[in-house]
Amino acid sequence: MALKERLRGDLTTAMKARDELTASTLRMVLTAITNEEVAGKQARELSDDDVVRVLTREAKKRREAHDAYTQAGREELAAREQAELGVIDTYLPQQLTDAELAALIDAAVAETGASEPKAMGQVMKVLQPRIAGRADGAKVAAEVRRRLGG
Repeated sequence: MALKERLRGDLTTAMKARDELTASTLRMVLTAITNEEVAGKQARELSDDDVVRVLTREAKKRREAHDAYTQAGREELAAREQAELGVIDTYLPQQLTDAELAALIDAAVAETGASEPKAMGQVMKVLQPRIAGRADGAKVAAEVRRRLGG
């Protein structure tokens, strides 16, 4: 079953169960997916990989909002963002462990022969398809930069 169809089915289930948090979160995610489909010059159907990218972007928004609300002392709003993130995370691929991420970065650095910070773009180009949706991009970029001595 396609991920988008699974999201729609789970939305129906959440609505029947009167699970307001899950239903509203899935509505937001499905709206973001629809907006992505109609963006650009021509409407298109998103693949599962594209849907994972949208989910990853939505999860990042929730993390950032949670941090902002926590810093502002708005714990009830921070808790809501954290709960929404929990719903979104159930649809994302399993995140890479630090050891798995380090192994992938080492392989990409070896494959590209990179040895200085200027080559970070080459390493990221090789690495990005391998980690898509399974690791935070900022965390990966910071680790690659550290490995290359930048």
